[in-house]
Amino acid sequence: MSLNKPFWISFGILISISIFSFTIMNSDTKNTKLHYLIRQPKIKTENPPLLILLHGVGGNEQNLFSFAPNLPENFVVVSARGPLTFGANSFAWFQVDFSTGRPQINEQQAENARKMLIDFIEDLKTEISFDSKQVYLMGFSQGGIMSYSVALTAPEKISGIAVMSGRLLPEIKPFMAAEKRLEKLKIFISHGKQDAVLNYQYATDALEFLKTKNLNPEFHSYEEGHTVNQQMFDDVNNWLHNNIK
Repeated sequence: MSLNKPFWISFGILISISIFSFTIMNSDTKNTKLHYLIRQPKIKTENPPLLILLHGVGGNEQNLFSFAPNLPENFVVVSARGPLTFGANSFAWFQVDFSTGRPQINEQQAENARKMLIDFIEDLKTEISFDSKQVYLMGFSQGGIMSYSVALTAPEKISGIAVMSGRLLPEIKPFMAAEKRLEKLKIFISHGKQDAVLNYQYATDALEFLKTKNLNPEFHSYEEGHTVNQQMFDDVNNWLHNNIK
């Protein structure tokens, strides 16, 4: 996929997938509970920063991994697969019901996924080299939800999060870390104003709530739906470039 042309992701399902010339590994290891793909850093360092990509409902680890060729060259990029299987090449982090008009989540599954991702970061240390003080999460839709949930409850493990078309679960707020622990967390939020899956209001509500915790997210809005287009990717990519050490 050429990034010189517009591209979209809806519901976490990629419309087309590229074949890359860089290193891809299908994880079949004993030390991590989640399957993942990896792009090694193009600029070699002993302990590179780590970027973990988290897909949305019905997607898989290939979705956001299509961005990997154009992500900052000094990152080791890992794209993780959600633990729940919905069908062929279709996975999620937790079940969600939209039948009432508002998303109703399976709270136990969401909590299990949160803990699993925290463990995943620790387990990765036995398989790849990375700087544990420079770990970033980048998630679309439900992957963005998981990015909030992990970073806001375990900020010592996360340097920054990029949340695209996601929301901050009210269920996670009672378990958030104290403001002092959160003060170094970097946050990027992007959302389409025409999003019919996760309403734009979720993004503005999250922004205002995070400001009450003395956090200052970088916020971007677009005249788009539940998607990632070229401008959205360019903005998050610039944020990553600007925030790594």
